[in-house]
Amino acid sequence: MKRLANAGCFVKFSGVVTECGDDWRLDELRPYWDALLAAFGPSRIMWGSDWPVIERAGGFGKWLDAVRALASELTAADRRSIFGGAAQAFYRL
Repeated sequence: MKRLANAGCFVKFSGVVTECGDDWRLDELRPYWDALLAAFGPSRIMWGSDWPVIERAGGFGKWLDAVRALASELTAADRRSIFGGAAQAFYRL
């Protein structure tokens, strides 16, 4: 992941919990989140809903709440980037 980040790539934070089933916990996501945040920074992380597959892993609301909780330590500008701004930049919207 660091090589991709160093090459200027973006990353989508999605699909992590669909491999866990519906009994995953927020603390299980922290190491992945921290690694992506350190490598890519908030300006190149795109949150992905993983819908409709996420419905098999606790649901859309649980996933959104989890990533909001992880991102709560970031600035409002960084949160806006993760939840839309990075995608706008990547897709040139």
